Amino acid sequence: MRARVAIVYNEPVPSRYHATGEEAAAEGVLTAVDAVHHALLELGYEAERVPLLPPLEAAREKLSRLKVDFVFNLFEGFTGYPETEADVPGILESLGIPYTGCSAETLRLRLDKAKVKEILKAAGIDTPDFQLLNPGTLSSFRLRFPCIVKPRREDASHGLSKQSVVTDFKSLAEQVTKISHSYGGEALVEEFIDGQEFNITVFGDSGYSFSPISEIVYTLPPHLPKILTFDAKWKPETLYFQGTKAVCPAQIPAKEQERIKEIALAVFQRLVGRGYARVDTRRNSEGRYQVLEVNANPDISPDTGAALQAKAAGLTYNQFIEKIVKLALEGKHHESQNPLHDSGRQARHNGNPEQHARIQTSRGGGRRGTPR
Repeated sequence: MRARVAIVYNEPVPSRYHATGEEAAAEGVLTAVDAVHHALLELGYEAERVPLLPPLEAAREKLSRLKVDFVFNLFEGFTGYPETEADVPGILESLGIPYTGCSAETLRLRLDKAKVKEILKAAGIDTPDFQLLNPGTLSSFRLRFPCIVKPRREDASHGLSKQSVVTDFKSLAEQVTKISHSYGGEALVEEFIDGQEFNITVFGDSGYSFSPISEIVYTLPPHLPKILTFDAKWKPETLYFQGTKAVCPAQIPAKEQERIKEIALAVFQRLVGRGYARVDTRRNSEGRYQVLEVNANPDISPDTGAALQAKAAGLTYNQFIEKIVKLALEGKHHESQNPLHDSGRQARHNGNPEQHARIQTSRGGGRRGTPR
């Protein structure tokens, strides 16, 4: 008898982001749903799609009626309410239904970028210095310019644009005010690291494995800061989209690869524990790798970073999805049989050592070949 699986996801409501012009990200989950559904059917599962809409109690009732062996969790939170992302796995845990990806506790934690950075610093893991600011607390600013201003509790590059990198107090005040008003609460302000950017996906439960490392390569005009803006991930007509590419595997020495893996594993063990997560780093002017983001359950659409990394490791998309399922159901890795275990392995992709894909993000995403 074929195993039954429900693909659970948030029904997009793009109108929630009309005020910021970021509707495209709300619909991005459907790309992943289509791809995962197709892959699960080809792998022999009996798969159904289960879209969820608020309120949460209605979603809970819908999930309680599921008659499945497990859930493939693609839920990113109700549109405009990213904090609800952790609610669905929490409900599934209470119902005793196995699900893919990270735990509710991990998803709840990782959405608070400031809390994540506090934990990293306490654990001795290098991350850029930061502050939480709003229009009323700007006088307490103590960081060194340039800085980057982000929403505290968003993913998919919501709120990131060319104006996000600030070099003086006037532009800092303008951006903090804008982010605080558009996304609510405080803005996360951190010292900007203008160095090479890398990301790696870690898979784990009783053991750990790694994807090959990707480098985000920027070929932008000098006046544009080298960051993964919303445009870079979602708007193909823009300079940011066209001038930002992921290269996988990254062309860096083995010693540097090992250092990135060590950092990513330390982050995963401290903040994630189970499932899969992408760790984003930049190399500062002193040659140290600093952690920028930790994206639990990143976007796994076929043209995004995690899928690109799986391809570089020699996996088909179906094999990549099956790996995520097995990780959820078996609770452990068989690393000796896992092509993703050796992130330094030469990729098998028609003899081309560099795979380029469009930048699409999640969660952390990703969502979401770039990080989402």
